[in-house]
Amino acid sequence: MVGALQLASYRRFVMLFMDDLGHISQWSAIMAGSLAGTVATVVTYPTDVVKTRLIVQNRLEPSYKGILHAFYTIYHQEGFLALYRGVSLTVLGAIPFSAGSFFVYINLNKIWQEPSFRFSPLQNFINGCLAAGVAQTLSFPFETVKRKMQAQSPCLPHYGGVDIRFTGMVDCFRQTVKTKSVLGLWCGLTANLLKIVPYYGVMFSTFEFCKRVCLYRNGYIESPLSYKLIPGVDQSLQPQELQELKFLRRGNFEPPKPTLEN
Repeated sequence: MVGALQLASYRRFVMLFMDDLGHISQWSAIMAGSLAGTVATVVTYPTDVVKTRLIVQNRLEPSYKGILHAFYTIYHQEGFLALYRGVSLTVLGAIPFSAGSFFVYINLNKIWQEPSFRFSPLQNFINGCLAAGVAQTLSFPFETVKRKMQAQSPCLPHYGGVDIRFTGMVDCFRQTVKTKSVLGLWCGLTANLLKIVPYYGVMFSTFEFCKRVCLYRNGYIESPLSYKLIPGVDQSLQPQELQELKFLRRGNFEPPKPTLEN
């Protein structure tokens, strides 16, 4: 769901930042990626809080019986804002993550030494993995502190089982570094990469393949398995304009019948 929202939002922001010729600068693309990540994160954040609470709760004395019960209990015991506890960290972390992933992704043509439209599905998968790996490593300290803020609650036994006690975002950073050193902010990175890296690899490769299918069905390329352009097709035309042009070329155009004037 997060990936779908992020890609849908990204396309919207790209359209917003495009110039009259349909071009977009790299920095505008990075900004679009950051905003898309922020939108997707804010919309789905309450479910992330509930997931964290269900994971860290005491299995012998569970505080929540399920997803709906967790939503209900958190809302009634701690208030609506508890479902967005740590969201500022998520937004701050989403900016470098989304910006980093899209920036790396759109510059990987320099590594392959060929234009991005010639990438195979395997290359797109590798690109997504590399982009997510770099971005996740850069933004992981925000993820670490966010999870601690989500889990801690005075309404739970032992404050939710968090290994440190803190009063806010800055104090959580400080206590984590004080207790576990700076590297403590990257604790659990390996396990997270094992989840995030293939996820983004599949997401980006699927996204690019769906683009090719759409281009193929609209008559721009010869096959969805490649970006080989159909000869004689003006690639600057919109799909509807291209279909109208094909209709005219087939000789199906009928001139409007003259009307009789009184």
